[in-house]
Amino acid sequence: MDHSGTPRTLMPMTAVSHPTSARPARGLYTVEQRARRDASRWTMVQGVLAPAQFLAFAVSIVLVLRFLWTGDGYMAATVSILVKTGFLYLIMVTGAIWEKEVFGQYLFAPAFFWEDVFSFAVIALHTLYLYGLWFGAFAPDDLMLIALAAYATYVINAGQFLWKLRQARLDQASERGAAA
Repeated sequence: MDHSGTPRTLMPMTAVSHPTSARPARGLYTVEQRARRDASRWTMVQGVLAPAQFLAFAVSIVLVLRFLWTGDGYMAATVSILVKTGFLYLIMVTGAIWEKEVFGQYLFAPAFFWEDVFSFAVIALHTLYLYGLWFGAFAPDDLMLIALAAYATYVINAGQFLWKLRQARLDQASERGAAA
């Protein structure tokens, strides 16, 4: 699943035949997992939500930085953080469903274990922001700094998923080359 908003499942897929369903030595997916990934409607959901979340992030970071630099636009920055956080929660839930369909467990499948672990740091910081906002626990500047910390973890997590996307594409290209 993709908690960070990076599409890890949108890649060209071709049928690959292996004599066994065992996981390839370096691959992210077994043949069966790849087939389940390709057949899952949640793959497309993740593929739509990921760029939407990134767009929300890009707009929000500009608004947050504008507020921190000028003191203007607190409401716009706050709304943008709420939108970005909504996308994060939605992609987390749908990603867990995707992971269950593909790997047989909702979270921490071996292929994406560390990405899932780090996703919880991303979620924790976004949730800390919501807590601070709703309960008035932090001043506006502090809330924006928490949002920036949450966004920094989001960028790192997105990088993790981009790396896995690249790895999956290289694995698939290698398998196609070996089959030829």
